[in-house]
Amino acid sequence: MASKKSHHFTPDENFTKLLHDHSGNTINGVGEPQKRRPTMVWWAPNPETAPFGEAQKWFYSKEQPDEEMLELRRSRHKVVAQSVPDIATQKVMKPPQNWTDQLQQFIDSGDCEMTGVTPLEADWVFDHEDTTLPNIVMIGVQHDYEELKHVPDIRGGKDVTRQYLRAAAAAKKVAAWIREQGYQADAVTGPMTGKILMIPPAIACGFGELGKHGSIINKEFGSAFRLSAVLTDAPFASTPPREFGVDDFCSRCRVCENACPPEAITPEKQTVRGVDKWYVDFERCIPYFAETSGCAICIAVCPWSLPTVGLSLTAKLQRRAQRLATEAGKQ
Repeated sequence: MASKKSHHFTPDENFTKLLHDHSGNTINGVGEPQKRRPTMVWWAPNPETAPFGEAQKWFYSKEQPDEEMLELRRSRHKVVAQSVPDIATQKVMKPPQNWTDQLQQFIDSGDCEMTGVTPLEADWVFDHEDTTLPNIVMIGVQHDYEELKHVPDIRGGKDVTRQYLRAAAAAKKVAAWIREQGYQADAVTGPMTGKILMIPPAIACGFGELGKHGSIINKEFGSAFRLSAVLTDAPFASTPPREFGVDDFCSRCRVCENACPPEAITPEKQTVRGVDKWYVDFERCIPYFAETSGCAICIAVCPWSLPTVGLSLTAKLQRRAQRLATEAGKQ
């Protein structure tokens, strides 16, 4: 196991003073034993109403995007602003599994690389929002690793924006398809989702497991993908969660922990709003994230994110689990 690197990141005082007395870790519910709905901390659609709104605006002012990045953002904003069709007056009736199976069309057409469905839980909806729609369709789009690996350089940042653009376009397309069949459907796009958490439903519908770096690890794409979603009342069949040994792997791996410049990734889980989970320290992470106009180093260095590595790691973990089970049975 590699020894921990010595980092020397010092947050910019012009940024940290904008955090005032707010604690992102407290707002996130670190140490709280009871479950509750989340409170918006970062990526607020309206910074004027958010605790860290001034800091978020500083983040915007700090970056220096080139014309290609600006064009990618204009394209994403245009997609997010697109209207969706009116809901058809006559509902198309088909079995729930047929609904879910038909999501494959969006993968086949290249709109996205992953889809899944799960019932929406109240604890995934931000405490300033409400929805009566019972199901959530999750959408995943894969990064180009050869571009992503350059983060936090702008080259890597462009691929982040590029995939958020793809994810938003896919969510709009799925929502339009559902509405044309007579059901409600609202697209939710990142990074400013505004309404719901993205990672918990993505885990619940089978995208993967939570990694030490606070992002999902998927055995096909590692952590190198982005999410969008569609809230709907269409009667989809749920897709099951998948576990393949990530939790055990992360407990023994320190790659992202060592690579994190502000040392925001810790070796142990924490209780967050009643759940023991991997958690990235907001107070350490966000100053570096803001100063570099986005980071994603932990995602890029994650061993699972290397192309084709995830499936071989999964096989190794399965063999290890079988060996440990055999040894335990002999005792």
